[in-house]
Amino acid sequence: MNGPRLVLIHGAAATPAIHRALLPHLAGLDAVSVARPCSGDLETELSALAGVCAGAVVAGVSGGATLGLALAARGVPLRAAVLHEPAAGSLAPGLLAHVAEGLRTGGVPGFGRALYGPAWSPAEAPDEPGVVEREFAMFRGFEPAPPAFGCGPVLLTVGEHSPAARHASVAALAAHCGLPYTTVPGGRHAVHLERPAEFAALIRRRAAAAAAAAAAENFS
Repeated sequence: MNGPRLVLIHGAAATPAIHRALLPHLAGLDAVSVARPCSGDLETELSALAGVCAGAVVAGVSGGATLGLALAARGVPLRAAVLHEPAAGSLAPGLLAHVAEGLRTGGVPGFGRALYGPAWSPAEAPDEPGVVEREFAMFRGFEPAPPAFGCGPVLLTVGEHSPAARHASVAALAAHCGLPYTTVPGGRHAVHLERPAEFAALIRRRAAAAAAAAAAENFS
């Protein structure tokens, strides 16, 4: 395997299998789609992820991106990160209102369709009752903060065809956290399902840059 370890973090209404279309595009990298507790408690999730993510390139979509941003803010020394459309808290009031309505009126299937669109199916969700509800409560309560000193470069992304509210939320996050952001061509929220090649290309570039930086550090 080449380059630094790559950790993929899944979001709500998903399991590590959500990255099955993405992983083939990351062949040759030391990549793992990590399982996490899905506890609904942010501290529990970050504690479970910190060890495997320290020193790694981290990538996530939606809730997975939110957790990646939280890890960076808590000072976990990520090598780098690519985070697609994280939650933005009070920077984007109402961003998840349609998702909450989907959950209220349609349960887990309504939630998944509202959040991820037609590429998601109920088979993506965990089997345990109540997981999606407690995870959604956690992500709705998230408030972003800039990465701590010592964290590697963090790139935010937004789908080209995502709604205007998503573009605005990522722009607000980037300004608040002092981070760059870019657009995933052809993408929407569920880039790991709909545009895995394009999302993987961004991850590969970040991983290559991280490997080059590590080599330069070792050389010096």
